[in-house]
Amino acid sequence: MKRFWNWNQDGDQRQLAISGVIAPDSWIHDNVSPQVFQDELNESQGPIDLWLNSPGGDCTAASQIYTMLMNYPNDVNVKISGIAASAASVIAMAGTTVSMAPSAMLMIHNPLTIVGGQEKDLDHAAQMLVETKEAIINAYELKTNLPREKISAMMDDETWMNVNKAIELGFADQMLGDDHQPTDCYSYSDKQSDLVVLNKLKRTSQNTISVKSLQKRLSLLSH
Repeated sequence: MKRFWNWNQDGDQRQLAISGVIAPDSWIHDNVSPQVFQDELNESQGPIDLWLNSPGGDCTAASQIYTMLMNYPNDVNVKISGIAASAASVIAMAGTTVSMAPSAMLMIHNPLTIVGGQEKDLDHAAQMLVETKEAIINAYELKTNLPREKISAMMDDETWMNVNKAIELGFADQMLGDDHQPTDCYSYSDKQSDLVVLNKLKRTSQNTISVKSLQKRLSLLSH
């Protein structure tokens, strides 16, 4: 098992670092690595600072990590120190908050695969890529609230985002080192403010409270 993550403890704050290629040995046929990550995640319940610097990697591994972090009962504060590209950008979307270093980059693009075989095998692979893209869009849409069509077009174009653009589009919430003005480094809107609050509320709300209900409450508060 090639580890691409490490844990540290800083007082009550848990520190998780994900760096390099995600799952260089695919998790698809690996029952060990995902369980190890899950077990280590569950060792404590304190808030997590996730330092992320990865060019991407295995979509299946990224999806599993994203789901584990989304189900974690406390805050997960993602901090992109260098790059969060491809599959790594999916993991970033699990953050209660997403911060980026002034020089960091975030990149989204269409999923890739390598396949050989008969025509039916190629057709099957093409359909798999279509469904994989839709699944990835789900994570981006939940974080950004952008239209699916816009996200799809951005993936088609292989979109690179510096911290300013990522904040503008809702992929990030703030610039690292700019805590007093969390999203003022490019443009700030009431909509983005609501999304940041929603991300926090979704972590602490009970299952009986829907996202639509939370959005309605925010709408009432803003009037």
